Amino acid sequence: MRVPVVVAPLFAAALVLPTIAQEQDAAPVFKAESELVVLHVNVFDGRSDAVPNLPGDAFTVVEDNTPQKITFFSSEDVPVAVGLIVDNSGSMITRRPMVIAGTKTFAESSHPEDELFTIVFNEHVRHGLPETLLFTRNRMQIQNAVTRFPAGGLTALHDAVIAGLEHLQEASHQKRVLVVLADGEDNASRHTDADMLARATRSDALIYTVSTAQLTSDVGNPGLLKKLAQRSGGVAYSPKSERAVVDAFREIAENIRRGYSIGYVPTNTTRDGRFRRVEGAVRAPGNKNLKVVARDGYLAPQAR
Repeated sequence: MRVPVVVAPLFAAALVLPTIAQEQDAAPVFKAESELVVLHVNVFDGRSDAVPNLPGDAFTVVEDNTPQKITFFSSEDVPVAVGLIVDNSGSMITRRPMVIAGTKTFAESSHPEDELFTIVFNEHVRHGLPETLLFTRNRMQIQNAVTRFPAGGLTALHDAVIAGLEHLQEASHQKRVLVVLADGEDNASRHTDADMLARATRSDALIYTVSTAQLTSDVGNPGLLKKLAQRSGGVAYSPKSERAVVDAFREIAENIRRGYSIGYVPTNTTRDGRFRRVEGAVRAPGNKNLKVVARDGYLAPQAR
């Protein structure tokens, strides 16, 4: 069975990674003379469960209608850098137990070496960890960080997401993820929704969104959260109960760990800053109703 795959570049803003030459059962060797595009691929079945254990030769990649040679493949459970972006406005005053439970569930389901940080936002965008600590592996610190500031006030979603994407650039892990818990409303940001989406397009991060719009009578903007996730190659969740929100955090943590990383050196080496459309396919005999949700390309680097 041949299923279309759209792949998510790991470092989409610029092709600045060295080539990874990897032999079987050997550690990656970095060579500085070439550039590598690393892609994240997530494959889901009909029950929306991530499909693990697909071999590297099951995948093919095409960039702007030109087939590419895959030179790096990994399906290992590698540590990632993750930012939890949590709405802390007035609409969340009564939902502290849900936020704590979701954060705890996510942390417990994550890789023990993941680098984690939090941003909590109302009209102010604040880092939950102490100022001297960029990331932490301490699960209790993360749980405390999401409730460090009292809830209340307006909502600066756009600014918070952009701040999270910028913070991820400081991470040492190559795979980078944002998880955004919000209703999609924004009434306090300096940046527009277009600014936020453009920044997501330039980023190397996968963005997963969990909408709280269906938990309240307020309308919110779940459509924007869905667009944000799709733009980055992540997945948007719209749970209908607080319990389902916690379940979404668990599923996100597990699916992050079941993804694939694929690398290739592009045949097009022009540094023109243009959008490169990337498509692929996976051959998985015996697997039916497979679905891939991911970004459809990246921006090439700009010549200096």
